[in-house]
Amino acid sequence: MHPCLNRRSFLVGGAAAVGTLAASPLPASGAGSKSWSARPPAGFSRLALPGKVVRAYRRGSLGDDGATPRADAARAMLEAALAELTGKPTLKEALGTLVSPTERIAIKPNGIAGRKTMKMASNVEVVAALAHGLVELGVPPDNITIFEQYRDFLFATRCIVDKNTMAPAPTLPAGVRLAVHLNKGATMDAIVVGGVATKYVTPFTDATAVINVGQVKDHSICGYTGAMKNVTHGCNINPHDFHAHTASPQIAHLYAQEVVKSRVVLHVADAYQVIYDDGPIDVNPKRRVPHEALYAATDPVALDVIGCEVVERLRKDNGLPTLAQVGREPSYLRTAGELGLGIFERAAIALRELRV
Repeated sequence: MHPCLNRRSFLVGGAAAVGTLAASPLPASGAGSKSWSARPPAGFSRLALPGKVVRAYRRGSLGDDGATPRADAARAMLEAALAELTGKPTLKEALGTLVSPTERIAIKPNGIAGRKTMKMASNVEVVAALAHGLVELGVPPDNITIFEQYRDFLFATRCIVDKNTMAPAPTLPAGVRLAVHLNKGATMDAIVVGGVATKYVTPFTDATAVINVGQVKDHSICGYTGAMKNVTHGCNINPHDFHAHTASPQIAHLYAQEVVKSRVVLHVADAYQVIYDDGPIDVNPKRRVPHEALYAATDPVALDVIGCEVVERLRKDNGLPTLAQVGREPSYLRTAGELGLGIFERAAIALRELRV
């Protein structure tokens, strides 16, 4: 049995949902004809590594608050993870296998959990390390945009130090752009996914390459939220229209759109802390534990399978039922694998663990 899915409930419930929510990768009838696929610059080929996930961990990586990482640890762990993932020795060279210096690059963190407590979010230390690595590669700072849905979410990541002025954190490279999209401001043509029209927001579609910095968390609707959901529900104009049936298979079908799968080139899971129940908002500190790890992959399905496994293990260790037993099984993971978005079968996923 797959560690994140109960086979019987998928066949009974998930298959029915798939039948009623077919993916529509092409624009809806009457929509504009412009393609919103992203293509790398001529002569540049992106590295893609299906089924490979790297976990870099360091005990004592958290600062005095016990919640956020030290900047030196975040940089070292990110560099080690990407070096192992890509086979290149430095952060600059590793990023150079994924993006070209001539591209417009967006970084999408996740700050929803910590919008009130400021204790659980994608951390600025990780985002800043990525941004500095891109600048070292030769990407102009004003070609890098860090964006979130709302100011509260971006503030929780500490990428901004003031919600009103959007003043950037001093640790970010000077000139990097910051944006919030408020679930609007999309300029692309509408697409239809599962009978529902949607658009991806401008900070996402303006980029030719997107780096996704999600987390490892329990989710009250879909069971698990990690790499894929941070993109699908964090970057479109009407995410709440895609939550029925525990958001399965909608997460998979949203990610399967060309506008998404052609754009997202790297997934980093900021797992310095993990929420294993009562997520995705940080409402119960007893369900949030230190994990002191970063995960990296180009394969969002494989990364989410590993992240879900972490959540399930913590639930078991703390005497909680499985996600399937509480009716929140993330069956979208299997659908994503079947759609060719990545590797779902656990035996086919290579997890490399590094002590940094």
